[in-house]
Amino acid sequence: MAFAFRWLVRLASGLIFLIVAVFVLAYYFASRSLPDYDGRLEIAGLSAPVEIVRDNANVPHIFGQTDEDVFFSLGLAHAQDRLWQMTMLRRTAQGRLSELFGERTLPIDTLIRRFDFSTLSQRSVAALDARTQSALRAYAAGVNAWINEVNAGARGRGAPEMWVFNHAIAPWQASDSIAITKLMALQLSGHLEEEVLRARTSLILNNDDRLGDILPDFPGAGLAALPGYATLMPDVPRYAPNRRMAFDALSPVKPRALAGASNAWAAGLSRSATGSTLMANDPHLGLTAPSIWYLARLELQSGGVIGATIPGVPVVMVGRSADLGWGLTSSYLDDQDVFIEEVNPSDASQYRTPDGWASFETRESIIRVADAAPVTIQMQWTTNGPVLPPDQYDLGTIRPPGHVTALGWTALSDADTTLQAAMSLMRATNVEAGIAALEGYVAPSQMVTLADRNSVGLKLVGHVPNRSPDHVTQGRLPHFGYLPQNRWDGRRPYDTNPQWIDPVGGLVGNTNNKIIDAPFPEHVSFHWGDSQRVNRWLRLMQAREVHTRDSFIEAQLDTVSYTARSILPLVGADLWFTGEAAPEGTPQRLRQDALSLLAEWNGEMNEHLPEPLIYSAWLRALQDRLIRDELGPLAREYTHVEPLFIERVFRDTDGASVWCDVLQSAPVETCSDIARLSLDDALVWVAENHGTALESLRWGDAHEATHDHPVLGAAPVLKWFVNIRQSTSGGDNTLMRGRTAGSGPDPFHNVHAAAYRGVYDFADPDSSVFITSTGQSGHFLSRYYDDLGDLWRRGEYIPMSLDPALARGGAVGITTLVPVAE
Repeated sequence: MAFAFRWLVRLASGLIFLIVAVFVLAYYFASRSLPDYDGRLEIAGLSAPVEIVRDNANVPHIFGQTDEDVFFSLGLAHAQDRLWQMTMLRRTAQGRLSELFGERTLPIDTLIRRFDFSTLSQRSVAALDARTQSALRAYAAGVNAWINEVNAGARGRGAPEMWVFNHAIAPWQASDSIAITKLMALQLSGHLEEEVLRARTSLILNNDDRLGDILPDFPGAGLAALPGYATLMPDVPRYAPNRRMAFDALSPVKPRALAGASNAWAAGLSRSATGSTLMANDPHLGLTAPSIWYLARLELQSGGVIGATIPGVPVVMVGRSADLGWGLTSSYLDDQDVFIEEVNPSDASQYRTPDGWASFETRESIIRVADAAPVTIQMQWTTNGPVLPPDQYDLGTIRPPGHVTALGWTALSDADTTLQAAMSLMRATNVEAGIAALEGYVAPSQMVTLADRNSVGLKLVGHVPNRSPDHVTQGRLPHFGYLPQNRWDGRRPYDTNPQWIDPVGGLVGNTNNKIIDAPFPEHVSFHWGDSQRVNRWLRLMQAREVHTRDSFIEAQLDTVSYTARSILPLVGADLWFTGEAAPEGTPQRLRQDALSLLAEWNGEMNEHLPEPLIYSAWLRALQDRLIRDELGPLAREYTHVEPLFIERVFRDTDGASVWCDVLQSAPVETCSDIARLSLDDALVWVAENHGTALESLRWGDAHEATHDHPVLGAAPVLKWFVNIRQSTSGGDNTLMRGRTAGSGPDPFHNVHAAAYRGVYDFADPDSSVFITSTGQSGHFLSRYYDDLGDLWRRGEYIPMSLDPALARGGAVGITTLVPVAE
């Protein structure tokens, strides 16, 4: 017995030693790629020495004698901190994920190859002016310089992920940066999915009024009725199963409800207490670890600029100079159309055009797949755009037999000068110059908020398709590509894009809300991103005669839900303080307790309160009960509550209360019945997932921000090191927006939010502040991987100063780059 015990001890000790040794060895190899921010590097490709001063938040401040040297050094800094993220963005844009991840990502690569971002980007380089080309090539040289340093200096392959997915890193090229901007356009575009969903819903409902309930037009000028999709496409089946591929964390195609969003606003001299202008911006994107944003300061020949960059792109996308600030919000411009192309029944290589049959442009593309044979796909284009497969975007559910679907999209330009426009913006010194600089901006379309020391402005930028007034569906539904009136005729002139400079009210702003009431085709869009946050923003802006930096910060962090304040009184109108006395522990008592809490709630979506969770679960259950019987399986596509739909139903707008009656039941249910039943549904769900003690519930437990690593975030053990999770306030319709997942086991997880926040004060520009949602480093062993995340969660910021002395005073490292001696 003693002998056996001794051997068990030895085996256990050996196993423990082996586990420790594996962890030590893994840590050693992973930590080799942590960059040393102090030092001197001799680098080929520079014209003169450059200093990269990293302030106390590890934000690089880059000082060089030429713009090319500054962009070179930004490329090196990006690669030092985010090499894995950059290579993943490039692989995604090129449709080459399957070389690493095998058949799992084959559908993603197949779609991206059909967009052909890589070829379009390579052609676009020639369309750029000499200065932009020079900047892109200098940046690429800086990235490649660090890759060479990694290879020569045994720096752990550049990133810990490279040990798991070991693959040679191809040299960076100027076109790679353009391809990443096109990838961002894909993530921010949602009109394709909106058209498909509208078509599918139209087929099922076959009722214009009911279609207008569930997919409502935003308040404003009216719209003439469109033909039903069944009238346009009589051969499409009314009920068709979903055909889209399953959502993958590596896919740039996000669910419809997670398309672009953002807030930005600015106050002119008459509305500022500081004597100069103020500006705030918080662009909303999917939360990841690391964040898509990387803070940087560039000292260009035209002056310093500071703000947020995207690794792989040498531009301060949102930020400021000493004289001008700029912010971005998704414009929701309708820059996509789905064309139904008729295939020649006698020759499948041809499709119908206004002038008769024409041949598809066709090319083969080979996708290399890890641990599997290469796959060859045949890519096709019509004059309207690339042909997309039926299993993408559910396109197979809305096309008639003998037809294919093609996508018209402004981002599919082979003369894309978006980066040229963005670089020109960094050199602009006032609002009007900034607007002029953005004329060459192609996609993704944005509302750009601008503020100089004396003026504020707002401008829609991006190419606007020129549609015919006779367009059959006004771009709201898929339509036949051979009809001349449905085809695009170039783009509209830039000077017709909506803009506002120094309006009488002294304030400009955008929350993705409807910006103009104009008839088609001057309408910009029929589908907008916000009908709720804008109301709260208006209230906060008008509550003060003049604003300060702190009042802008307060508005940016505001968590009061206008939706909750306006919708709850309608939904609960017949339920408040009703019902007979019920004993503790019964469903009736639980309902009464929930209603009592909500009746005294002010609509603040605070992470520590129970009411936001009860309210959110109730409205989610309510919408599901309202639409499930009418839409069947298609109801799963409506993952988020549409406040305008709920309001129309409970106000019985145009007979919308008919949604409350369950079609399959004999009794006629009222909206009060459905409200009560859905509250009971919600409380059952809350009890099963969070407990029955309502007063102890915390919204933050359900509304957890999920900054997950796109690749390693689901890996056992590793996920505890690479994912960042935080309890957060806010919700779908608050200014401090925390968009919920909408589906799955954790439907209220915060998955899409303001990964960057900035507030700029031009009375004292160096008092401006900014923050990102994680940290500067993409290396999970770095102290800078998540250090900014806690500040972001608490609503705090770091200084956004162009003062070199301030950066040097708290520097965590200074890297000196010197040219290689000839």
